[in-house]
Amino acid sequence: MKKIDRLPGKITIGEKYRPAMQITDQAEADAYFEMCVEHCMRHGRSREEAVAIEKQNLGYYAGYYDNKTRKRVERLFCCAHPVFGAIAAVGSPTPEQAFNLGAAWASKVS
Repeated sequence: MKKIDRLPGKITIGEKYRPAMQITDQAEADAYFEMCVEHCMRHGRSREEAVAIEKQNLGYYAGYYDNKTRKRVERLFCCAHPVFGAIAAVGSPTPEQAFNLGAAWASKVS
């Protein structure tokens, strides 16, 4: 992964979270997470809010990857998918379970 010290102010979701999906080292994950938190705080969030947001976003983004990647990301970033939970705890949902969990979540937030 290309080393950077700070995320740009304007960045796409993919540009921000795709690099995290490649990380395998805890120290590198910790440094990248701090960059994500700092980026979020530049957009008006407190550190506490930024940590929660970044953990949810990383967990959500990892849900688009294979189970091996998702487990690694959840472990390195101490995160979980905001709807499905951590794969280590609940496993990977079937398409029907994913739909039902998403529908239940949507009914709570609407």
